[in-house]
Formats: sequence, C-alpha cells, structure tokens
Amino acid sequence: MPIRWIEISKKKYGGVAYNDEARNFLSKYFEVNLVDCEAKFFKKAKPFKLLESLFRLSNMKGEKDLWIRDFYSTLTLPFDKTKGKNLVVIHHLDFSGFSLFAQPFLNFLKIMFFFPALRKVNGIVTVSRYWQNYFFKKGYKNVYRIYNGFNLSDFNIQDKDILDFKEKYNFQDKPIIYLGNCQRAKGVVESYNALKGLDAYLVTSGREQIKIPARNLNLEYKNYLKLLKASSIVLAMSKFEEGWCRTAHEAMLCRTMVIGSGLGGMGELLEGGKQIVCRNFSQLREKAEYLLARPQMRKKMGEDGYDYAKNFTIERFNKEWRDMIKKIII
Repeated sequence: MPIRWIEISKKKYGGVAYNDEARNFLSKYFEVNLVDCEAKFFKKAKPFKLLESLFRLSNMKGEKDLWIRDFYSTLTLPFDKTKGKNLVVIHHLDFSGFSLFAQPFLNFLKIMFFFPALRKVNGIVTVSRYWQNYFFKKGYKNVYRIYNGFNLSDFNIQDKDILDFKEKYNFQDKPIIYLGNCQRAKGVVESYNALKGLDAYLVTSGREQIKIPARNLNLEYKNYLKLLKASSIVLAMSKFEEGWCRTAHEAMLCRTMVIGSGLGGMGELLEGGKQIVCRNFSQLREKAEYLLARPQMRKKMGEDGYDYAKNFTIERFNKEWRDMIKKIII
C-alpha cells in the first residue's frame, strides 16, 4: 500500500522524533515515502518560509492509498490535487511559542482552514489524552491516541558512563539541574532567572536559540541521555500546551526526577509518574532547593517515574500504529 508522509520541517524535536519512529515502523510493511515540503528559497526569512511551504503544499498532486499529514498540509488539503485517504498527526495546537507576528496568523488559519478541512479526513492521531479529548469536544469522532514509544535498551546507562561524562564536561563538584532545550518556549529563561545563584550547574542543550548564562551543550542523543541521567533534577517548564514532552519522559526513563509545568499532555505524564507539577516559576526555586537537600526523596521519585515511563515501549507504539492503520485502510 503506497503511503506518503508529508513534512515541512526537519528540526529534531519531539514531534519529529515521533514521526520518524512511526515512518520507520510502517516502512517494514508498506511503501512509505517522505514528501519534503520544507522551504527551499526562503529558509531564513520566517514569514516567507511558511508561505513558500504552504504554496508548495497547495500544489501537491497524486493518487496514493494514504496521505499522512501535519497541521500545515491539512490547511491546504481542500486546495491540492491529491487523491486517497488522509490521516492527520497532531502533537499540539498551541502556537504561543511562536513569534507575536506568527501567533494570530496561525490561529486564524487554524479556525478558518484547519478545523473545516479536518472534517474531511479519515483519522486523527494524537499523542495524549488531553489532545484526544480536545478533538472529541469539538465533535470529531475518528480520533486515535497513540503515545510516544521508547526503546528501553537506550536507557541502560552505566555508573561509569556517568562518571566519565561528568569528568569530560567538568560537572564533578556540584549537582546538575537540566533546564531544558535551549529555546524560549521551553521556559529556560524564566527557569534560569528563578534558579540562578544556586550551588548547582544550570544546563541547557540543543541548538542555542536564546542566550542565557546557563551552560549549553549541543549533544548527540546518547550523550544527551547521559546528561539527563547525570542530572539531579530535570525541568520541563514549557510555556505552551505540550503534546506530551519527550524530554520529561526520557528523564523518567533515566530514573531522574522531573519538575514540569504540566501544560497540555505533559500533565498526564507527570501525574502518572508521580512527578512534580509546578505552574508558577516563582515557586520553582523553593521546590528545587527542597529536593536538592533530600537525595532519598529524589531517588524515590526517580523510581516512581521509571515505573510509569517504562510502560511506553517501542513495541507498544508499533502495535498501536499497525492496528490503527488497519482500521483506516479497511
């Protein structure tokens, strides 16, 4: 069965990692091809970059058994020339992490084009109960919930690996607090301001999209997991309604406790794993100081988090995708 999966971005964030895993699995059973509609001419001019991608999406054509779409390619569904069934994968619909210019424009597109086009698709995939209920409340019926899946063997990190990691990056004399991916929407600015002056290393990771005095490490995945494992506390203080939050989930699989905003689907993850939900940045320092002084409490929360997070295996993920695809194509 020919499947075309449409993407407009290659940035390696949580949603893209989820999509990559689904595509890799489906490719074992179907003819799956990625349709890259990322902007080619306006890569650095953000307003024109989106318009170029929308133009390219609206000119797509072809007949395939199944088209798997994101938010943007659903906007253009009524205008393109594609034929076949359509499945939409939505991680979240909160654009508050975008620029002040982009937010009203994207919300306008969501109301005027996305929601009407969504009524013509054969299925909607969400990654948490929060977003599944969001679409149910808007009257959509064919909404599936398929959680993120993880290969548990990736998290078998030995104590020696952590000692070597700390020595390599000079993290030997103080605890580490991981603030999150270095972007404004993840709340790293407010987290840094709340915690600065603590006797701890404040660390971000990934491409440095916002400048703060915290130390930033741009790591490949295995060393990123070592950073989470080496941390005493991992923060997930996102300022937008998350789809799920892979960072928090990965930290829990490393048996590292998490303090998070709990917005969107993240609330289900943190509450299920008995982690700490902190809605207000003004309370963050007090919570961090309290937990840094109580290693046994952190250890217990790390074990509780792991006991919950380990249920979301890649095998479960693959089975749920296979079962859902069967329902769509019948």
